[in-house]
Amino acid sequence: MPKHSKVTQREQSTEHVTESVADLLALEEPVDYRQSVLNVAGENWNKQQDVDDTGEDRPAWNNKLQYILAQIGYSVGLGNVWRFPYLCQKNGGGAYLVPYLVLLILIGIPLFFLELAVGQRIRRGSIGVWNYVCPRLGGIGFASCLVCLFVGLYYNVIIGWSIFYFFKSFQYPLPWSECPVIRNGTVATVEPECDKSSATTYFWYRDALDISNSINESGGLNWRMTLCLLAAWSIVGLAMIKGIQSSGKVMYFSSLFPYVVLICFLVRGLLLRGAIDGILHMLTPKLDKMLDLQVWREAATQVFFALGLGFGGVIAFSSYNKQDNNCHFDAALVSFINFFTSILATLVVFAVLGFKANVMNEKCVVENAEKILGYLNTNVLSHALIPPQVNFSHLTAKDYTEMYGVIKTVKKDHFDKLGLDPCLLEDELNKSVQGTGLAFIAFTEAMTHFPASPFWSVMFFLMLINLGLGSMIGTMAGITTPIIDMFKVRKEALTVGCCIFAFFVGLIFVQRSGNYFVNMFDDYSATLPLTLVVILENIAVAWIYGTKKFMQELTEMLGFRPYRFYFYTWKYISPICMAGLMTASVIQLAVSPPGYNAWIREEAAEKYLYYPKWAMGILVSLIILATLPLPVVFILRQFHLVSDGSNALSVTYKKGRIMKDISNLEDNDETRFILSKVPSETPSPMPTHRSYLGPGSTSPMEMSSVANGRYSSGYLTATTPESEL
Repeated sequence: MPKHSKVTQREQSTEHVTESVADLLALEEPVDYRQSVLNVAGENWNKQQDVDDTGEDRPAWNNKLQYILAQIGYSVGLGNVWRFPYLCQKNGGGAYLVPYLVLLILIGIPLFFLELAVGQRIRRGSIGVWNYVCPRLGGIGFASCLVCLFVGLYYNVIIGWSIFYFFKSFQYPLPWSECPVIRNGTVATVEPECDKSSATTYFWYRDALDISNSINESGGLNWRMTLCLLAAWSIVGLAMIKGIQSSGKVMYFSSLFPYVVLICFLVRGLLLRGAIDGILHMLTPKLDKMLDLQVWREAATQVFFALGLGFGGVIAFSSYNKQDNNCHFDAALVSFINFFTSILATLVVFAVLGFKANVMNEKCVVENAEKILGYLNTNVLSHALIPPQVNFSHLTAKDYTEMYGVIKTVKKDHFDKLGLDPCLLEDELNKSVQGTGLAFIAFTEAMTHFPASPFWSVMFFLMLINLGLGSMIGTMAGITTPIIDMFKVRKEALTVGCCIFAFFVGLIFVQRSGNYFVNMFDDYSATLPLTLVVILENIAVAWIYGTKKFMQELTEMLGFRPYRFYFYTWKYISPICMAGLMTASVIQLAVSPPGYNAWIREEAAEKYLYYPKWAMGILVSLIILATLPLPVVFILRQFHLVSDGSNALSVTYKKGRIMKDISNLEDNDETRFILSKVPSETPSPMPTHRSYLGPGSTSPMEMSSVANGRYSSGYLTATTPESEL
């Protein structure tokens, strides 16, 4: 052996000596890596010790329950509480559940399973996963990170709003239960803006947001909402500071507490007068809606976003799993828990809205009965028009409807001048509210009529905070996990840096016109980019990596072969459905010019306005910026302007074992044999796949050393995603 050879240096020194795979294989005879390991020192290899030495001590969930709760907390969010009930009401009640379930099975579960599987198999964040599966489509991971950033910026503002209402709930009566009174000496008048709308609407738009009349009017920062936003980012930062070690523990509370509140609200709601009316209204199917393509498009969009597909959070969470975890079971379990939560939330919402509709209908009857009495006293109407059984001191909705019908028939020529309303319960139930309108206006108004209303208000907004926090943890994991994997930065520093950056950028959402920017980001920053991302994820696995190869990988990883159903959904059904959704979304955007609902103070009403040119520029920039990594990375790697990283492997000696170290090697380097990235390009005796022996058996990688080669030594390859997939 030459005196100054690297192997001699390794034997005489404990320092790291790095050699390329080309240097090592140049002196070695061909070997079957399944039958050999490198153990130069001749010592027994301990798997855990090797993991510690290589630095591949990737964090892991403490137990399966913690992981499932994390996935549930991420997928079950504010959309389940205020988006699904609205879509159910709008699109045919119980009939909407049919297209939703069909699309959940055809799109949701297969794609959710796909993301869980690639994350668990490759054990990297979204950037590392898609760089490995298809380097030319590595922009998928970067696009996911950008979309997570856009969503996280405005999503945490909603948590800030919930914090504001949470602290305002600790008083009786609730501050949004009555309109404020303006006193001018001895004269007291109700605030005109509140008098024209309602107490809860006024509190939301004027007291909480202090909203401007349009997006063109900035109005400066709302200092109370700025403090709430700071509190929201502080909570997220503390939950994420230690990675899954801290966020996993938070999930025990943030994932389970919303179910406790929803069940309490359901029980309380069912005891309210009129709750059954609301639930029956929700469950009554309008079968003609099932033939409407718009209903299927909205159902597909809801399935898509409800499971958090494309964000990278699902991949990030699953990357901390053991390789033999049954992610197929996890995909089905989390998907159906998500669906169950949406149904539970819808029952709660419609029970409460049924109660609210009855209260508002009774108020309508009383107000219009007073008008009729006034007309009777001034002889505008004759007493003969009033049915004999009608008692104005105890007027029921049925009696009023009969009286209204008689007056309308007799006075049909002058009926419009009377200004009477029909006061139909169905009309109240058909008033569609969603998003912030449901949570901060309709629901808060209903709670003012609850006994012990502050208690229920505190519980409701604490639930919203926890739902938002669970989703934010997953969204932040979609940003931090791939960055930590790629650049090896400290998670604490990265988390603090991300939260500080997001807070200052998020100040745009807490100015007086901030609500309009929240709506812009919510409507346009994620829909098209994420749809494109998921389509490319599906294509990368099913058509480029290969569905058969991927199914074989899953068989080795899980110990059983997944159903053929997944083969056909991944290869044909899901890409076609997602392409249809993408096309429909583009058409919808082209047909309906982007706009927003502005609150006009003088009219005390909402008015639909189109975005000005500068706002349209921001909107288009968001979409372009989120999708830009896809073509950029493809071009850079297609023309070899940057390395794809797939062949960048060298090894480092330490304590007689080989460990992984990344460096840049040439495209024709022998690492192609080890990585098996393109097995068809270079003949190799090494098989593409390693046999799955079960979680309790000995892997071929861990077999005892068999002498071979010139130095009577075998290869020990570190357990890395690149060598396993």
